[in-house]
Amino acid sequence: MRIVHTDLIIENIKQMCVQANLELAADVKGAILKAKEAEESPIGKQVLSQLNENMKIAKEDKIPICQDTGMAVVFIKVGQDVHIEGSNLNDAINEGIRRGYQEGYLRKSVVADPIERINTKDNTPGVIHYEIIPGDQIEITVAPKGFGSENMSRIYMLKPADGIEGVKRAVIETISLAGPNACPPMVVGVGIGGTFEKCAVLAKKALTRDLNTYSSIPYVGELEKELLVKINNLGIGPAGLGGRITALGVNIETYPTHIAGLPVAVNICCHVNRHVTKTI
Repeated sequence: MRIVHTDLIIENIKQMCVQANLELAADVKGAILKAKEAEESPIGKQVLSQLNENMKIAKEDKIPICQDTGMAVVFIKVGQDVHIEGSNLNDAINEGIRRGYQEGYLRKSVVADPIERINTKDNTPGVIHYEIIPGDQIEITVAPKGFGSENMSRIYMLKPADGIEGVKRAVIETISLAGPNACPPMVVGVGIGGTFEKCAVLAKKALTRDLNTYSSIPYVGELEKELLVKINNLGIGPAGLGGRITALGVNIETYPTHIAGLPVAVNICCHVNRHVTKTI
């Protein structure tokens, strides 16, 4: 049994919160550069050039890529042969978030109650998703999520008879309704199957998958390619000013579901699709 102290988890989460807000992952940066070359609209090309310049300034000057430094979403896979010592794991993750947002001078955007709206002043608590895996390691993904695009996301409880065409309609409808409000070019995460809440988590997790990969399930991989073409044909374009590049990628995750249902969730992220993964 491998022993991991929560001090190590706190330090890693702290560093990951800062890193994610200052520098995008290589796949997202690469997708923005490719989009700039592919965009046909002059104003769309100009917007993508500005996004690229913004990324460089954020990295060089160590300032956030976006003023919305998000709510910290943490996916954590804990090996079943790991024994965690120190504080409670939930508390450790939130302490890492607290230190990261305070020491990194990142905007605190979390309110303690959804109605009373009093800021917690340290961006905690985060939203934590646990998974138990074989082995003696811990994999942590920190994905600060801005709410401009989060607010444009949707869940559909389709009937089985709606089938794959129903899934396509749900995704295209969501993106059409979002329009410029999701700060395009966007990344589209789609969850299909499970239950009401499971498909939403799948959609969120899909946003953290490398944009250079496709689903290993052949029909899902083809659906990702088809939906990206359909979304870009909507003409929303960079910043919603028209053009060919409305989305940088579509990632889909699936899960078994009940015979009576076909849950579909569409979680949109703007071009600032932040995620950092470490294994300790």
